[in-house]
Amino acid sequence: MNVDIHQSWKPFLQPEFVKPYFKSLVEFIKTEYRTHTCFPKGSDIFNAFNHCHFNDTKVVIIGQDPYHGVGQANGLCFSVNDGISHPPSLINIFKEIEQDLGIPYPKSGNLMPWADQGVLLLNATLTVRAHQAASHQKMGWEQFTDAIIKTISSEKTNVIFLLWGGFAKKKKKLIDANKHFVLETGHPSPLSANRGYWFGNKHFSKTNSQLEQVGASVIEWQL
Repeated sequence: MNVDIHQSWKPFLQPEFVKPYFKSLVEFIKTEYRTHTCFPKGSDIFNAFNHCHFNDTKVVIIGQDPYHGVGQANGLCFSVNDGISHPPSLINIFKEIEQDLGIPYPKSGNLMPWADQGVLLLNATLTVRAHQAASHQKMGWEQFTDAIIKTISSEKTNVIFLLWGGFAKKKKKLIDANKHFVLETGHPSPLSANRGYWFGNKHFSKTNSQLEQVGASVIEWQL
């Protein structure tokens, strides 16, 4: 695994790259990709950082781990490649945007345009073995991505963190709420959404309202 990450992140993450846990993680990932089918493809593992540079980051959405079906994962949480059917959580995200902002439901589930505008689409675990959900959890990725959240919290101001579901809400302790904005709601998965914990959260209009208040450009959520 080559740590092919945009240079804007390197000054902050270089200390992580030399720690024993990260070296062990790299060896584990290299072995996994050599001996099993894993997602996303190697060149996409750090896509979230290569499309959303450190200086541009103004919104952070936290996911758990990549989709484990063929052709789905592209290195951005909740996002799928062009031409891939939308997974249930992504469908509910788009439905909420439709209700919240009146934006028509998109054909593509590729969230790259969001990332390019400063939305860090961060999975806590950046890789997964095909058809085995959570198979790369607790191998070091979480320590790395927690360090990223802490770095954004300490080095930036007025970032909006969108915490969806119990897993993401646990990351709240890593964020300085005195200098950032934290919006919490249920997970967009059907289980949570059908119980009334997702729809109506208006996180997308709230995010843009908050960005306007601090003089930042809003996110164009339409794909």
